[in-house]
Amino acid sequence: MSAREEIMTRIKSALRDAPETPVVPREYRRASNMSAEQRLEQLVERLIDYKANVFLTPAAEAPARLAELLAGSASIVVPHGLPQAWLSRLKDVAVKNDAGALAIHVDSPEHRLTTAELDAVDAVVTASAVAVSETGTIMLDGSEDQGRRIISLVPDRHICLLTVVQIVEVLPEAIARLEATRPQTWISGPSATSDIELERVEGVHGPRTLDVIILT
Repeated sequence: MSAREEIMTRIKSALRDAPETPVVPREYRRASNMSAEQRLEQLVERLIDYKANVFLTPAAEAPARLAELLAGSASIVVPHGLPQAWLSRLKDVAVKNDAGALAIHVDSPEHRLTTAELDAVDAVVTASAVAVSETGTIMLDGSEDQGRRIISLVPDRHICLLTVVQIVEVLPEAIARLEATRPQTWISGPSATSDIELERVEGVHGPRTLDVIILT
């Protein structure tokens, strides 16, 4: 008897008297019962409850909103596929350093920022893949406008943009929109944890501040 046959025999012997695995009922909802307006309202409510900052913004005003939120910042990182139109007003941003211009670092497959470089920037700006209103969760899938997982985890502030059409109500809807083999980051508010005395500590496992711009 070969080693493989011996192993398989042991496995079969161990499983011989095991009961069959019961069928798990899958009766949960797979589709939304809400209108687009209701989903938007629910998502905003959840995000605010999680202590995220939410900004409902017409799509044409996205550049101005970004410039407003980044006023006083010295440097940011963006994924290489982020729409350039969103960044068009950043040259007007007043910065806190002496250089007189906001430093925009682009993370790309050809130029990957190090952890130390990411830790030194003030914020990261990304798009998103989908958002779940029921849980207040925003999902990133590593697409070119969202970038590597690390760029959304190391900086202390994350500014995330999403559109109303990207908002679904329940988790199965979101899963159906995602490609299972892509790296995913699920975000439910800014990073926070509590110690044994229930003292809330923010920024331990990711950005301390989450700004969500919902393009209407």
